Amino acid sequence: MKRIILLLLISISASAHNKTLNIYIWSDYVPDKVINQFEQTTGITVNVSNFDSNETMYAKLKTAPNAGYDLILPSSYYVARMRKEDMLHFIDKDQLPNFKYLNPLLLNKSFDPDNNFSIPYLWGSTGIVVNKKYHQIKNIKNWSDLWQTKYKNQLLMLNDMRETFGISLITLGYSINDQDPVHIKQAYLRLEELMPNIRLFNSDAEQNIYIDEDITLGMGWSGDIFLASQENHNLKFIYPKNGFSIWIDCWAIAKNAPHIANAYKFLNFLMQPKIAAEISAQQGYSTPNLAAIKFLPKKIKQNKIINPNPNILKRGQFQNGVGAARIIYAKYWQLLKLGG
Repeated sequence: MKRIILLLLISISASAHNKTLNIYIWSDYVPDKVINQFEQTTGITVNVSNFDSNETMYAKLKTAPNAGYDLILPSSYYVARMRKEDMLHFIDKDQLPNFKYLNPLLLNKSFDPDNNFSIPYLWGSTGIVVNKKYHQIKNIKNWSDLWQTKYKNQLLMLNDMRETFGISLITLGYSINDQDPVHIKQAYLRLEELMPNIRLFNSDAEQNIYIDEDITLGMGWSGDIFLASQENHNLKFIYPKNGFSIWIDCWAIAKNAPHIANAYKFLNFLMQPKIAAEISAQQGYSTPNLAAIKFLPKKIKQNKIINPNPNILKRGQFQNGVGAARIIYAKYWQLLKLGG
């Protein structure tokens, strides 16, 4: 009898284990409603852990490759790095019939040729955030305008190494993906000049900070500022004349994922057009799902923050990996945050 009970308990435990999915994502990046729908549809329990930067996510998986995460959500340039370091599981697209709905223009990018290791989730841009109640928009058109001394101790900068260095590189006329050590040092020195104007580095609460007017000028992500502007109509998002970054946040299966079958089920669920539209509408970011667009509310489809016209997008640069130069970036990033 004891043997039968033991076998029964083992069977129950294994069944529960097979009905689990562990995801590691940016804070509040998958709507609770969508997760609940998936759980009710499949009987799979989704456990959500959050990170506040690509660097944090990468460090966690690098130091603890068997941490138990199934799906992670890196930005495009970290997909490139993790793919090359064999940290990601090859994606069998035959198990993702809804992959067909994705926009070909956002697939097969250099950070992941043929999307063998990543699936586009949401995409957006990084621009200047201005509260028109406190600042004249006509005076702020380029990243370089933020270096004006009148903005001392007023700026919010994203707590993101590549984003912050990206705006400095743009003001110097370089690519946001520059790998030249000389150019990276020049960008660092340029950012040092900006430090007196920076009040705060933040990536996970910038939306609320701008809404509450704790800070009224700085940089921000398009979707966050779209949502913030719905609550504070004084907020404006500016696509700088001298360029900006375009990024794609992507799903990836961790190399040692314990629940790969459930990961595929979740990915395919998210790529259903109506689900993808629901995610885009709630998160405020553009969806890579072409079939989802017809289900989006009019205010989303026509909004110029989320969907800028093609002429504006031509000024954008897609984020990509920087290879070994990331070590140089990291060194100068630490120096910058430590005050030189």
